[in-house]
Amino acid sequence: MPPAKKRPRAYDPVKTRAAVLAQFGEVRRAVPGLTPEQLALPTGLGDWTVRDLVAHIGMALTAVSRLLGEPEPARQDARPTDWPAAIAADAPAIAGTAHRLAGDHPDLDAYLADAERRFTAGVDTHPGTRLLPTGAGALPLADYVVTRTVELVVHTDDLNAAVPGLDIPCDRQALAAATRLLADTLAAKAPGGSTEVRIPPYAVVQCVEGPRHTRGTPPNVIETDPLTWVRLATGRLTWADAVAGAKVSASGGRADLEKLLPLLA
Repeated sequence: MPPAKKRPRAYDPVKTRAAVLAQFGEVRRAVPGLTPEQLALPTGLGDWTVRDLVAHIGMALTAVSRLLGEPEPARQDARPTDWPAAIAADAPAIAGTAHRLAGDHPDLDAYLADAERRFTAGVDTHPGTRLLPTGAGALPLADYVVTRTVELVVHTDDLNAAVPGLDIPCDRQALAAATRLLADTLAAKAPGGSTEVRIPPYAVVQCVEGPRHTRGTPPNVIETDPLTWVRLATGRLTWADAVAGAKVSASGGRADLEKLLPLLA
């Protein structure tokens, strides 16, 4: 008899909203201190400069108010775990918008403040069940806000990597939500019970087809820390480099995620 399907993970919308605003606040506090030379630095994201990247971080919040302005879909037809794969298809349009916004908003602090104001107004005015027409399909507002934690954690890390000496912290709740969503996405992409992926202290998922363990230590175990997992899942770090650098421990013949990563490019 096949195992019962696992219920989708539930997220507390109040905590998620607070996590998004906390992580966005960390970025906002850092941006006014960036010099024109630092804003002109390249990033690891194609031809994006740091200024483009900051503009894109604002888009993580303005996307919510933009989608709330669209007609509401008739029914939900997507889950949060569908979002990482869908975002790759939107990459060219996203890059173009980031470049335009960076040029249109010389005062980045004011731009980010407006993005935060619009986001807060949107989530405070609409119920979490309100459906949004996202690139992944129709998602409830509360679920879409969870995807914002991934955007913010990933791009905060990108900012830190691009600007020497910059050390913007990751909010604990934002990192937790991002870690869990990406772990659940892996489990949805490669369903099964032969491999256990541990990302303490935030997530444990089972995935990959094969013999399913029922008790004791599973035969295939992968373990890593949350930020390394986010980097792996989003293509900032390769599986081979993570294993070689002892950022990941993997034991068992099926403890290899190289062909399954990244989840979000």
